[in-house]
Amino acid sequence: MGKTTGFMDYERMDGCVKSPAERLQDFNEFHDALKLTEQQKQGGRCMACGVPFCQSGEKLAGMISGCPLHNLVPETNELVYRGNFEQAYYRLSTTHGLPEFTSRVCPALCENACTCGLHTEPVSTKENEKAIIEYAFANGLVKEEVPKSRTGKKIAIVGSGPAGLAAAQLLNRRGHLVTVFEKNDRAGGLLRYGIPNMKLDKRIIDRRIALLENAGVTFRYELNVGKDITGDELLEQFDRVILCGGAGNPRDLKADGRETKGIYFAVDFLSEVSRKLMDLDYDSKELIEKQPFSFGKVAGKKVIVVGGGDTGNDCVGTVLRLQAAHVIQLEMMPKPAEERTANNPWPEWPKVLKTDYGQEEAIALQGEDPRIYQTTIKAFVPNKQGKLKAVQTVSLKSVKDKKTGRMKMEEVAGSEQELKADLVLIAAGFLGPQAYTLDTFHVEPDGRSNAKTDPDAFETSTKRVFTAGDMHSGQSLVVRAIAEGRAVAKAVDESLMGYSNL
Repeated sequence: MGKTTGFMDYERMDGCVKSPAERLQDFNEFHDALKLTEQQKQGGRCMACGVPFCQSGEKLAGMISGCPLHNLVPETNELVYRGNFEQAYYRLSTTHGLPEFTSRVCPALCENACTCGLHTEPVSTKENEKAIIEYAFANGLVKEEVPKSRTGKKIAIVGSGPAGLAAAQLLNRRGHLVTVFEKNDRAGGLLRYGIPNMKLDKRIIDRRIALLENAGVTFRYELNVGKDITGDELLEQFDRVILCGGAGNPRDLKADGRETKGIYFAVDFLSEVSRKLMDLDYDSKELIEKQPFSFGKVAGKKVIVVGGGDTGNDCVGTVLRLQAAHVIQLEMMPKPAEERTANNPWPEWPKVLKTDYGQEEAIALQGEDPRIYQTTIKAFVPNKQGKLKAVQTVSLKSVKDKKTGRMKMEEVAGSEQELKADLVLIAAGFLGPQAYTLDTFHVEPDGRSNAKTDPDAFETSTKRVFTAGDMHSGQSLVVRAIAEGRAVAKAVDESLMGYSNL
């Protein structure tokens, strides 16, 4: 424990965040770091609990509580407090190989399970982690060494998202020959094309990819496994294959007039914006002015985002940066409580109202929260040219299903309303991986269309084919995908070598 009374002596302090008016001018990250001397005090707030729920990563009430990577949180916090950022990095590296990503995009499961947070503000573990990894990069501590010897075993990884990168990192360190196949023109998966630049600058991804390439990992781009090359061909060339293609099948919205022009999946919209920004060498001003998108300009348009999760929020923040005239976010579920309810005790994940950066920006710009709860689109209304001009919404109510006993959302009769709209973005989640990826390897899907494996295992129904990440567990968090990538690396290593020291 760094400072016995630290949690009483120091108040939580986070790095400065640019105001909505300032950050809406570009697509740059807008969270500034504390001075390292101030960050040290934040490490001193850690109570070094006898039972550190922050690193448990266990499921409570169906949701993960604490870090799925089992980061040694109290130990790294103590090292931060003592100003020993070098040792903090080495300690963090024992469980985590990609902290530059989670320290930016993770919802901080560790903090929500923090004992200090039971009665006051939790320890700022996420910002501590970011301070550690950025110090390490700035001081040349982050390295991917070329293995001193190679096993001669060849492994193909399909998908370069967080699970694929985590698996590639460990398997290459072990001495195996790793090739990552990516259907896009750059590596990163949804880290690159599903998360906006203001949340995760894509140059942060490039920094890590360069390290992996220099250490011997091969990346093959614009090669869609299942279409450009078959699973059988990969199995002929490689000793093992790992499927980390993510949950790439977006959930559609079944409503009248779905064929109307001006309706897009959020993942396609966000991907194109990220790609154009990178093509313009991160020139936000040029992107905002020109908006050379296949879906046309967003500037001046009335936008409706369907979905209240992180992706929906990212869409809100993105369209506001592209100077949309107005944005509304529709959420099917009821508005969450502002504080924990009796049936949601600590250290369960808090099912409380969260106002994220995009919603904050909409409130600042429009004067009100963009979210409308218990509402969905019943019909899309086109103009004479077949382009979207409005949507018909309907209110929903929660009722118990007589057959299953579960609660479900039903339409409220006579609650229809019409909202003007020029652009609709569907951010309603994902239904699983693209079926052709599983089909080309003859992999059996589970009941949710993910790659089926035995419980807590990673090998699929096809011998020598493994899986990890969203393709295995369903749509989830970046931190969980990284944890699965590390776990599948160990499973593959054991299958090849008979044991594993990973």
